Amino acid sequence: MTHDKEYVIRLNGLDLGQLIDGLEARADAWRLTAVYLETGESPDGFVIEECSDAEEARRIAEHYKRIIGTVVEQRERQR
Repeated sequence: MTHDKEYVIRLNGLDLGQLIDGLEARADAWRLTAVYLETGESPDGFVIEECSDAEEARRIAEHYKRIIGTVVEQRERQR
């Protein structure tokens, strides 16, 4: 898959909501992984993501947040 190519993906509203929810769950998992790696604290039932350190986990969480922002912005423009 080419990383610089842009894609147009068509989804109905329900599926788009599910996509955003899934991306938010991944962003939260990475954010909580960073917190755990820094403090040793984690919520019950939390599964730590595999990474090198808290900074890597934060970068991945921010990447997910950027993706979410892009998707939400496009959704808002189409309402």
